[in-house]
Amino acid sequence: MEAAPLFVDVANAPAGGQSWWVTAADGEKVRVAAWRSGDGTGDRGTVLMFPGRTEYIEKYGPAVGQFAARGFSSLVLDWRGQGLTARAKADRRLGHIEDFRDYQKDVAVLVDVARRAHLPKPWFLLGHSMGGCIGLRALHEHLPVRAAVFSGPLWGIQLKPVEVGIAWVVALLGPVLGFGDHLTPHAQPDHKLIGGRFEGNDLTTDRGMWDFMKSQIARYPDLALGGPTVVWFRAMMIETARLMRLPAPDVPTLTFLATRESIVDIDRMRRLMARWPNGRLETMEGAEHELMMERPEIRKQFFDRAAEFFRQNS
Repeated sequence: MEAAPLFVDVANAPAGGQSWWVTAADGEKVRVAAWRSGDGTGDRGTVLMFPGRTEYIEKYGPAVGQFAARGFSSLVLDWRGQGLTARAKADRRLGHIEDFRDYQKDVAVLVDVARRAHLPKPWFLLGHSMGGCIGLRALHEHLPVRAAVFSGPLWGIQLKPVEVGIAWVVALLGPVLGFGDHLTPHAQPDHKLIGGRFEGNDLTTDRGMWDFMKSQIARYPDLALGGPTVVWFRAMMIETARLMRLPAPDVPTLTFLATRESIVDIDRMRRLMARWPNGRLETMEGAEHELMMERPEIRKQFFDRAAEFFRQNS
């Protein structure tokens, strides 16, 4: 493992974090960072954090601190095409991947680092948004975790009934017609925090956390990622459809749904959790998509419940 940058000045994370470049099976270099809890023993285990689309390691600094205060170590990564990990396109603002299964190569890197760094067991999964999609696939492929927590998982994009057919037409025909590398309709090339306004945003109701996220990419623009390409959208549509046809994994799971969720498919979330063995769905009143970036009282509820769930399944 080769040392990699870690922007501690904007991460608001506990001291002692380490970051590495690690090469995936297909040659891609992925950035991974680890923090050990408290006195370094991490006696309650390690949380493997799967970030969402456009996210990066430093954004999870506060979450690392929350879990450290509750006795857990943490391991976080930049997915391929995000954060400081290499981008697929010359225009680094474009979110692009050919096949969502490629993210499982990054998952393998994360598990390898957890083993090589001797991070304390048991291990647990925390998947947010797109990380929830990748995490669900990883559970099907026997990710070695004792339990999983999902925050607004991307098991489908939120669409009106009339938009579903249009979305599939765009996803399947767009690349054939030569628009695969173009942004999806209504997407912007820059991250929504660049030039975006707090008022009316669909991420958080907390102005302080909005400013925190905004300051990170203002200080380090290379962390920022804009809208997805049509090919990324196709890969997402295919992967989420496939996952919804599978039986739920037999892993204890707690999924959080924000009552003001407007990004991911709520109906799919409810349907999958209704048939999940040892699965539970909890709603977070008044929250938007970014539960770990919400108001202090919502963040406390989230981390208290997640940590207790992990302890119960240790």
